[in-house]
Amino acid sequence: MRLTTSLPMDANGVPDLAQARHLQQLGYDAVGMADVIIGDGTPGWDPAVVLAAAATATERIELEFGVLSLPLRPVAWVAAQVQALQHLSGGRVVLGVGIGGFPGSPFWRAVGAPMSGRGRWTDAALQALPGLVRGEPTRVGEAEVTLGPAAAVPPILVGGNSEAAMRRAVLYGDGWAPSLISPAGLAPKVARLRELAGELGRPVPSVSVGGHAILVDDRAALESFIGSLVGMHGMSAEEARDIPVTGGVAQVTDRLAAYAEAGADAVGLGLDGGDWMRQAEILAEARARLSR
Repeated sequence: MRLTTSLPMDANGVPDLAQARHLQQLGYDAVGMADVIIGDGTPGWDPAVVLAAAATATERIELEFGVLSLPLRPVAWVAAQVQALQHLSGGRVVLGVGIGGFPGSPFWRAVGAPMSGRGRWTDAALQALPGLVRGEPTRVGEAEVTLGPAAAVPPILVGGNSEAAMRRAVLYGDGWAPSLISPAGLAPKVARLRELAGELGRPVPSVSVGGHAILVDDRAALESFIGSLVGMHGMSAEEARDIPVTGGVAQVTDRLAAYAEAGADAVGLGLDGGDWMRQAEILAEARARLSR
């Protein structure tokens, strides 16, 4: 199972880039960076900048956008950033994309991003993006654009739990990336994903599940996360308690196995609570046990 986690933040909310090398040494497949810029003072980082910095500290680990909000940025600009990062990293980019989760935030309003029609915007961007990255003449709006230097198109993972996101992944992506979903909730969606691929005459995308883990004894962090799922995502308390990955190596191994049984090919988990390094080691050991 492919394994990704994100970098820890220091006390000022700055990504600790030195830990990218530690993840590489632990055998992680990718280091991820979320695209969450709200504009209310909450620390937020441009993922392309952070991943470019992580590329200079590593040699092998992949650099994953998890996920990039396409409606925030002109697609030609996204393609230029992807080209640059592909060249600077030796082709290690994994491009997770989505419609964005904070369309009413101050940052979205400040940059003039669309608050409606985001699905159509994202579909149009995904149609144009591969040609732009490959350096081919590509029509974007009223302009024909050719970007260089041409680069290999990275794997594209389409985020979102809805059927519209699944259809988008089948049509335009290499993978589908649902998030905040339990193994029991994932299994029927994977079955539907396969049906959609058959209906559309397309290959079945890979499945990369995103979520959060708290692998230390931090009750406050766990309750805070569960509370956010109830308050921000409208989950019931019972449903929310099935989402975070918790426990030691044995429990985490069982959880990864359950995701694999439900159809997941990859898991990307943010590590919440204290002692990030120990949690990263537990998650890596669990994946290693799963592979034995």
